[in-house]
Parts: sequence; structure tokens; C-alpha cells
Amino acid sequence: MKNKPPLSQDELQLFRDSVTGAKKLRQDTIVHRPPKPKIKQTPPQRLLQEQVDASFYFSDEFQPQLDEDGPTRYVRPGASQFELKKLRRGDYVPDLFLDLHGLTQLQAKQELGALIAACKREHVYCACVMHGHGKHILKQQTPLWLAQHPDVLAFHQAPKEWGGNAAILLLVELAD
Repeated sequence: MKNKPPLSQDELQLFRDSVTGAKKLRQDTIVHRPPKPKIKQTPPQRLLQEQVDASFYFSDEFQPQLDEDGPTRYVRPGASQFELKKLRRGDYVPDLFLDLHGLTQLQAKQELGALIAACKREHVYCACVMHGHGKHILKQQTPLWLAQHPDVLAFHQAPKEWGGNAAILLLVELAD
């Protein structure tokens, strides 16, 4: 705008003559308000109830039949084995992450329940659970708990970029 040449007196007079008699418009019909955010807040009591309900499925006495050889893996009966292969190859990118480091077994069960409930609520198909190495307690228990939940389709040891053998990628069945 600095390089714009100034208007001559004739041009200024021509402009003034052309806008003579113009009145300022008053906007009185449309009120522009910022749109309300469409973030749906879930009440804290409902979140707590979902967490308790989802952790109901986890038992320490039940021992599901998981393959002992090779990486940690599971596919629910009736689900496609190809989903397990896609998890192993890293075709799925997890949308939610859960870090269990430093939690007790009870806290870990509650957090797993909350993760699965959040996946269903937010329509997240793939999630990552990082259990770590530690004393191998959570590393051993996490797959056993996940195999008991009816909404878990499959899980597999995570690829290196998502935590390797210190994490599990899981697929959650979503309601249509």
C-alpha cells in the first residue's frame, strides 16, 4: 500500500460527489454470535460408572488359553485372523494410549476398563496399552485381562514404534 500514488484533487472531488447523500447502514436484523462448541462433556459420575462396569470382566482366577510361544497375541473366536496379522505388521495406528507404569493391579484393571469404555464411547477401533517391563506382573496380567473382555476383538504385541514388547495394541469392537 505504500507504493500507491496519492489521489489528485480532481479524483477526490469526483469521489465526494459520487457518495453525496449516502447514509450509513444500520445492521439490525442479523446478530452474529460465535458458534457453540460441539464438545459433548460426559458427566464424571458416568465416567466412573463406565470404568467400574468395564473392569467387572477382569478376573485374576480365570486363565485364558493364550499361545506361550512367540509374541503376546490373541484373537477372539469368530473374529478374523487377518486382523491379528494387520496388528502385527503395524497397519493400525492407535488413537488412544494407556500407560500402566507405576499402577497397582487393581488400578491397572480399572484403567483398562476405562480405556475400553472410552474406545467404545469415542468410536476408537485401535488403542495401545503400555505395561512396561518392570517385574513382569502387569506384563503377564494385562493380556489375561484383555482376553476376558467381550469387547476386545484382538490384541498383539506392539510393533517397535508403539512400544515393542513393553506394549500391546488392541482392537475394540464398536457398536454400529
